[in-house]
Amino acid sequence: MATLQDIADRLGVSKGTVSKALNGSSDISEALQKTILETAVEMGYTKLRRRTDAEKKLCILIENIEYKEPHQLGYDIILGFRQMAEPAGYTVEVVPVTQDFQRNTPYDVFMLQNHYLGAFVLGFSLPSPWMTDFCTSRTLTVLYDNYISANPNIAHVGIDNTEGIELAVSHLHQLGHKRIGYLSGALGSYVMQVRHKAFFQALRREGLRADPSCAGSSYYITECIDRHLPRLLHSGTTAILCSHDMIANAAMIQCQQMGYRVPEDVSIIGFDDLPICAYTSPPMTTIRQDRIQIGKSGYYALESLRNHVLIGSLQLHAQLIIRNSTGTAPASAHPAASSSSPSGSVPSGSVSLEK
Repeated sequence: MATLQDIADRLGVSKGTVSKALNGSSDISEALQKTILETAVEMGYTKLRRRTDAEKKLCILIENIEYKEPHQLGYDIILGFRQMAEPAGYTVEVVPVTQDFQRNTPYDVFMLQNHYLGAFVLGFSLPSPWMTDFCTSRTLTVLYDNYISANPNIAHVGIDNTEGIELAVSHLHQLGHKRIGYLSGALGSYVMQVRHKAFFQALRREGLRADPSCAGSSYYITECIDRHLPRLLHSGTTAILCSHDMIANAAMIQCQQMGYRVPEDVSIIGFDDLPICAYTSPPMTTIRQDRIQIGKSGYYALESLRNHVLIGSLQLHAQLIIRNSTGTAPASAHPAASSSSPSGSVPSGSVSLEK
């Protein structure tokens, strides 16, 4: 690792000036501080030399994920991370970052400037500027539902999304559904792409029809429902799997407004098992993410990296939670529905019945 003197020699300034810049001293101009920080990152100086009593800081970086209320996806993930990090002596700061901010501040510079030892990153989409920075970052970082290859400083945590989709499709096929549709958020994030791909793989695994007309995606939930749900229903689809619970809830409401009964006419499955799922009408079958455990896994992966254990990907098993929004396929299935082939092997994740 580069020393303060190495940075000073590179820039032709004193070692004291470098130290002041790295510690955010007010008597260093903003321009000089920026230059010193960027040079420090370029030279590989990504860990501040600290006094033994210095505060140990980690951050949780947030983009495109709600987290402030208990019913929101990110709330329990952050809680789980803190339950592990804070008893271990770390201060954890939750930092929302916009794409404009990311474009103006390189990731490693931000981390060095704020004295963070590592980060847990939630909700970033693929076009986010820091997703490019992560490819070469020297900062220890754990990504939730994103993946960067070939950088030993970056780890990934999440559930096995492919397993979750397989559990859902297998459940519907066992109930007699032969034409299954899929509604998704925009495919501009890694996890939405993984679930979308897994859906078609699961259909083929079960010997069911798997063509692009089975699925639809849009950025906005209302647009997704209005554009794709009627098309799926009119084509004879008897079951719909959704990429997350909020789309599934909107689909149930719209189906009922269109005169379809759930699950007698159409079965619907969500993904995530947000608290709302037990209280929808009817209660929603969904794939559960244990969000507390995901948060704890994020800390475990980050601490492993700090101890030179180069974790690449840490995945938890998915769990199918069966409630009342799925049922046997209706007898009057659409004539265009494809006939089934012998089903594949039963997926390995767990299944739970909740009434």
